[in-house]
Amino acid sequence: MSTQYGNQPTGQQHASTNNNVLSIIAIVLGVVALVFLPIVFGAIGLVLAIIAKTVRHERLATVALVVSAAGLVGGMILGAVVAGA
Repeated sequence: MSTQYGNQPTGQQHASTNNNVLSIIAIVLGVVALVFLPIVFGAIGLVLAIIAKTVRHERLATVALVVSAAGLVGGMILGAVVAGA
């Protein structure tokens, strides 16, 4: 016996584990940029966060942008303070 709706999906979406991959990588790189090579890791994190926000529309992209920018600027300031001491 078949129903009038056939085999259509019920509207439930399956959660995908890779929805925020670029954003999570950008957040990790932003945190790493506070201590190691802020120009390299912070810049890569910013690029990944921008791609995550504009192209992939990931939910954590705004957080990734903020963390990457803070890691870039904070890492450069921290490096300048340590180098000047």
